[in-house]
Amino acid sequence: MNLLYRCALLLALAATVRTAAAQLPPLIDRAVFFGDPEIAGSQLSPDGQYLTFLKPYHDVMNVWVKGLDEPFDAARPLTADDRPVPGYFWSEDGRYVLYVQDKGGDENYHIYAVNPSADPATGVPPARDLTPLDGVRAGIYAVPKNTPNEIVVGLNDRDPAWHDVYRLNLETGERELLIENTERIAGWQTDLNGNVRLAVRTTNDGSTEILRVGDDLALDPVPVYTCTVYEACGPTRYHKDGRRVYFETNKGDRDLTELVLFDPATGEETLVERDPEGQVDFGGAEFSEATDDLILTYYVGDRIRLYPKTDETKADLDFLRAQLPDGELDLGGSTNDDRLVKVTVYRDVDPGTVYLFDREARTVEKLYTSRPEVPVEHMAPMQAIRYPARDGMEIPAYLTLPKGVEPKNLPVVIFPHGGPWARDNYGYNSFAQFLANRGYAVLSPNFRGSTGYGKAFLNAGNKEWGTGAMQHDLTDGVQYLIGQGIADPERVAIMGGSYGGYATLAGVTFTPDLYAAAVDIVGPSNLITLLESIPPYWEAGRVIFHERMGDPTTPEGRAQLDAQSPLNFADRITTPLLVIQGANDPRVKQREADQIVVALRDRDYPVEYLVAPDEGHGFRGEENRMAMMVSIEDFLAEHLGGREQEGAPPEIEAKLEAITVDPATVTVTDPMGAADMDEIAFNGAAVKPMKMEYDITMNVQGQEVTLANPTRTVTLVEYEGQPALAIVDRAALPPAMGSAALVDSFVVARGDLTPLYRKLQQGPGSIELTYSGDEIEGVTSQSGQSMPFTSALDLPIIADNQALEIGLSTLPLDVGYAASFATYNPAPGQQGISTYTLSVTGMEEVTVPAGTYQTYVVELDKADSNEDTTLYLDQKTGMTVKNVSTLPAQMGGGTITSELTGMGM
Repeated sequence: MNLLYRCALLLALAATVRTAAAQLPPLIDRAVFFGDPEIAGSQLSPDGQYLTFLKPYHDVMNVWVKGLDEPFDAARPLTADDRPVPGYFWSEDGRYVLYVQDKGGDENYHIYAVNPSADPATGVPPARDLTPLDGVRAGIYAVPKNTPNEIVVGLNDRDPAWHDVYRLNLETGERELLIENTERIAGWQTDLNGNVRLAVRTTNDGSTEILRVGDDLALDPVPVYTCTVYEACGPTRYHKDGRRVYFETNKGDRDLTELVLFDPATGEETLVERDPEGQVDFGGAEFSEATDDLILTYYVGDRIRLYPKTDETKADLDFLRAQLPDGELDLGGSTNDDRLVKVTVYRDVDPGTVYLFDREARTVEKLYTSRPEVPVEHMAPMQAIRYPARDGMEIPAYLTLPKGVEPKNLPVVIFPHGGPWARDNYGYNSFAQFLANRGYAVLSPNFRGSTGYGKAFLNAGNKEWGTGAMQHDLTDGVQYLIGQGIADPERVAIMGGSYGGYATLAGVTFTPDLYAAAVDIVGPSNLITLLESIPPYWEAGRVIFHERMGDPTTPEGRAQLDAQSPLNFADRITTPLLVIQGANDPRVKQREADQIVVALRDRDYPVEYLVAPDEGHGFRGEENRMAMMVSIEDFLAEHLGGREQEGAPPEIEAKLEAITVDPATVTVTDPMGAADMDEIAFNGAAVKPMKMEYDITMNVQGQEVTLANPTRTVTLVEYEGQPALAIVDRAALPPAMGSAALVDSFVVARGDLTPLYRKLQQGPGSIELTYSGDEIEGVTSQSGQSMPFTSALDLPIIADNQALEIGLSTLPLDVGYAASFATYNPAPGQQGISTYTLSVTGMEEVTVPAGTYQTYVVELDKADSNEDTTLYLDQKTGMTVKNVSTLPAQMGGGTITSELTGMGM
């Protein structure tokens, strides 16, 4: 292209942009879209006397309360957190407002209680942390009406991967353990009285099992309902009869999810409802607070559809539609007597207005508009569209076109949703409206793998990340808009968060010529490191991730995930890229962003990078959010030519400067390297007395030796006045070798399994060790002679052998887990510290004399030695079912193999 022609093209483009800009609505301040709302998240108190809501307090979204009849000016704050409150609710008797909060986005939520009538001595009433456990994530299972001072919660304090069930007293904070979750239960279902009745478990092949919980809180061993990994099923709420339970299921030949009533005692299943239009999955249900009857169902098609289930609810909806004709209706909660109902009316161009509906008086009163500053008349309509994928599949999507300009040759932003097992919906979307106001068309595709459109559409996305159909659906959306004349093919961007961030990175690596700009918000760059670092409490879903994404524990799965990881193809990127990350993100670790930034930097390709040190998987803080949007707006304006608001408030400019990272300063540690390894922290409280029996065979220099009657016992003892565990391995040499007894007795502290005392015996010989701080005092005895010795410890050590294996059963093991540690080797001539690395390299089905087990494969590698051990730990109990160890050369080489033959208490 010659220089004159290039200049003419640029001038023509500039003229087109100026013409379009002149026809667009006024430029709206970005704070209107992304600043904190004036009021949000309101809830009626159970008795209807009060209204709570979220509103800024000291510039942070906190909970406020006012009398229902009081003006909003009379409201008072209930919380004063320095991080926005993500969710709250009233206790059933209205005595407390309960809310959840984490630290810096780590998602380890605590439950707090506030008494609205307490004296606000410091501006707000005091808040009590009901789950004051660091590093523990609380979940709420039930808020029963009949025990208003108690709720049922889950805590993963014993095992980070699994939640035990507690009854929590709101007044005292006391917790009563109901069920210790030793059966890998992912979810619990209570009846309306708060009694745990059902458990939901994911099996090793990804299937879902529903099990009954007896009156004694013991699990029935036989599931009452199952569905495969390619199906969905599960309880949502117990019927008021206390016998049947509402289920959502698409088991069998059903494609769309239906609502059924299921009787766990008989297995009888009765259809309640499926989509009357046969288009989408069951959406949800509303129940009467007063009678617990089903009163409303809804489905999310292109727009939401409501179906009243009682004559009274039908009359209410007819009345509300007559009073509030413009917009979608959302019945968002009622008082315990059903008299007062909170109703929200929203549209694609309007974030919503909240009303109070009095069912007895038949009145509708406006309470507030969440964002009154939004100029509805300047917002852009959202339209539901369908476009064909390359293989003929129809892809549902939403298209938002900038208002006031002809939809021709526009700059476009493709905005894939996160999840990916989620979907976009009709309604007000702050990103879409902001981008449309800047002159961009916005496409929000519900690509394959999105939920709500049936299991066939969902399963069509399995293992189709990046190079497959899920990404092709986005590419085909771009081509559709180009073919319609809507998109300027030279000005298409892709932007998204979480999975949408991954799709952004995949877009610029696997289709590098398609996009002119890209914004990755908390998106993974390497699917293998993503799967290796998922939070422990997602353990139940690991096998589902493997089925839907790819299994990194198999050679084929790992190769597929490597081929779909944008990081491995960063050399293909030719698109300007902005990467945005929260430092405390527990889902997509900062390493995912760091490594793609480093890959581009190291090939001298420019990349922009933001990291907020006090955020997690998305930005909740207003200043962080506003700074992010300033950066995105400037970035898109530079590369796509859209409109841009000049400048920002000084505090936002300062925040943007603070979270902007120079790529030259970014480093990435090896994800399996020592800098990224977990610190061993055993939980001795989780260990119970037990006895295990093994077969042990030694193969040394071509000879096979089988030990006689190997056992391992774990008992509770006291050692020098402190609680301890005695872990004892016993066996005997075969008669041909003298039948000498072999006994290894280890005493460890009950709490953290710190080694205290050890005695190893073989026939008349023994080694006795006493551990004390930074040294070990020992005695070696043989043939009536004793030799004392002392070994200094210049590294912290942990117990090894049988005590180590018991300790491993208490760790949050999953594939990718890695740790380093040191132990003390007491063998004569080898006495001293040995260092190891531990890594969980995969999962494997193992058959031993005791049965067939699904296990984690744990590799213990000894530094500077070929003495290595492979352990196979049962995924349910953590106990070792098989151990294969290589012997050092000085012991003749060979292997020792032990296999579990039985286990009891």
